[in-house]
Amino acid sequence: MTNSLRRSWLVAGALAALPMFSWAQSWPARPIRVVVSYPAGGVSDVVARALGDKLTAQLGQPIIVENKAGAGGAIGLDQVAKSQPDGYTLGFSSISPLALSPHLGKLPFDPAKDLMPVASVMYSPVLLLGTKRSTAKDFGQLIAQARQEPGSVRWATAGLASLGHIMLEQIAYSAKAEITHIPYKGGGQQLNDGLSAQFEVLSTNAGPAVLQHIKSGSFHPLAVGAPKRLASLPNVPTLGELGYAPANLSSLFGIFAPAGTPAAIVGRLNAEINKALAQPDLQAKLAATDNVATGGKAADFARQIAEESQGNARIIRAANIKLD
Repeated sequence: MTNSLRRSWLVAGALAALPMFSWAQSWPARPIRVVVSYPAGGVSDVVARALGDKLTAQLGQPIIVENKAGAGGAIGLDQVAKSQPDGYTLGFSSISPLALSPHLGKLPFDPAKDLMPVASVMYSPVLLLGTKRSTAKDFGQLIAQARQEPGSVRWATAGLASLGHIMLEQIAYSAKAEITHIPYKGGGQQLNDGLSAQFEVLSTNAGPAVLQHIKSGSFHPLAVGAPKRLASLPNVPTLGELGYAPANLSSLFGIFAPAGTPAAIVGRLNAEINKALAQPDLQAKLAATDNVATGGKAADFARQIAEESQGNARIIRAANIKLD
């Protein structure tokens, strides 16, 4: 899923511009459903609802958010892929189901043929956190334990084929350590179980609840996947600084539509999403939790997905990562 993926999306967009142009001009005429590929309560859900409020005001129609979690985001996007391409069903997800999952197993949809990127929404750092069950005071101690006591470090992620999973596997491969993977169906239950110390560490996107739990001492940060250290956690090193550059990954989230959605609608959505993301209050809400509003053209978003897909493929081949 590389250049061919991007070409498929561009061709689909061009073909979608031909039919139903006059009908697309009257869009939207009724409520729009946004399928969030993760459970309620997580950062993606919070951001999707905040963005939905902005779009409701801008478009004059209600944005109805529906959570459909599982398979690292693939279940939610599968529902979008199988929906009518009329602009009334959209998906909000990280790009992992398109840029990561296809390299680890078969999906119930074809990312190149069944979905269209509409707009990039945000970039979200990934935090590696120790729970109260963990005795490791820093990342080095965590790796030392994983080497000395194989399997004793249990690492919870948002699910199989999630970004946290690829980070875990890459770190385990590079460190020559055995780490036990605990996959969830998203971030909400994962956080709850982390608070009750049912495992040693978890990886999760930055968000209001996560930062509050760090401040309260319920979690202690060990590392972050991000281009640079976070302003809110200046003493926490990036995985790149720690010598794990291939695992120094962060999440890119965006809006997707079923393939065949008229280009006029995709263009209108892209413009409205960019308008919403440019508003200072929404940017401030994201920045307060170390998430960064992105935006941009749909074609650029498609290119980012293709490039990350290529990078993930290299990591997976090098580390010989496979799903059980």
